[in-house]
Amino acid sequence: MNIEIYTQDDCPPCTFIKQYFTNKGYTFTEKNIAHMPYKIEMIDYDAMSTPLIKIDDALFYQPDIDKIEAYLHA
Repeated sequence: MNIEIYTQDDCPPCTFIKQYFTNKGYTFTEKNIAHMPYKIEMIDYDAMSTPLIKIDDALFYQPDIDKIEAYLHA
């Protein structure tokens, strides 16, 4: 399972979702959109805010724990 989280500085929901995955024991790659390549990737996914969570090929535009849990346990 490949988890990527697009974040930015001073983003409380970003901090929340990173802590969620850490507490659950999942490893993830953080992609801070302050770096242009990650910002472009995020735009390519039509995301307008952070965090954007990508799990394999699934995209979650909000830190909706119920939807994320359902996907992880499917």
